[in-house]
Formats: sequence, C-alpha cells, structure tokens
Amino acid sequence: MNEIKFKKVNYFMKVADLTAKNSTCIKKEVGAILVRDGKLLSTGYNGAPTGIPHCTLQICLRKNYDDNEHPEMCRGVHAEVNCIIQCAIHGTQIGHNAILYCTYFPCMSCIKMIINAGIKYIIFENDYEMGNLEKMKIISDSSLKIYKLNWINKTNNKCLIVQYLP
Repeated sequence: MNEIKFKKVNYFMKVADLTAKNSTCIKKEVGAILVRDGKLLSTGYNGAPTGIPHCTLQICLRKNYDDNEHPEMCRGVHAEVNCIIQCAIHGTQIGHNAILYCTYFPCMSCIKMIINAGIKYIIFENDYEMGNLEKMKIISDSSLKIYKLNWINKTNNKCLIVQYLP
C-alpha cells in the first residue's frame, strides 16, 4: 500500500472506535467504517436489525457462551455487514480501492461478504477468531490485503501499521 492510502489512518480508526460506541450488543462493541480515496463512505456497528428490539441481558441468547460459540443464535448484524448495507441503501458504490477499518478482525461470514463487496483492504485493531484456518485460507486465496494497526500512543495519534496477510 502506498502512502496516500494510509493517509489519515489514525483518524479513520478513531472514527471506527467511536462508531463502536453505538453498538447495542451486550457482549462486545464493534465498529467499522468504509473509506475510498480518503473519503468516508459509510459506518456500521453491531446490533439488532432495524426495528428489532436491542439486546438486553434478558433476551440475549448467547450471554453465557464464548464469542465463537453458537453464532447462529445471535440476533445482531455485524458492523462490517452494516457498513456494506449502508452503502447499498444509499446507492454508494464501494469500489475496488475501498478500505474497511474495523475495531476487530472480521469473522468468517463477514470476510466472505467483504470479498464479494470488492473491498480491497482491511485495517483492524483487535484480533478475533485468528485460529480459523479456513478463514485464513479464503483470505490468502483472495486479493484482500490486511493490515493491523497498533497504537503506540493513541492520545498523540501515533500508530504503527503492519501488513498482516498478503
């Protein structure tokens, strides 16, 4: 990735972090934003579908399970998917140079949607489901480029971006 594509990476990741604060999930706050040519295309956070009651301790079916257990029971829509949906709703073309900034590494289902949406780059902060070998194989077979952002000093906007996968 050249310098222009990494322009404002600390700013965009902070926007993804702020977007995560809107999450309605009781287990984990996740935020994602889509950027192309230095412009913000859409934001997404994890939570119940539009018009469906938000999760609470009383209705969450996965509250006693680990993050990777029984994903089919989750009523939430993932942040990455909500980003893609927002582009579709508003008629915004994602384009093949789009960068997805996520607070967590995407799950297997999201990776497949990200690839099909034509997103070229992912920059993420926190590891998630890194031991899923099939997910890693799908990524290596795709043209997706993945980078991990490590904050050196978040207050002073100092970060290090390292290529994580191809």
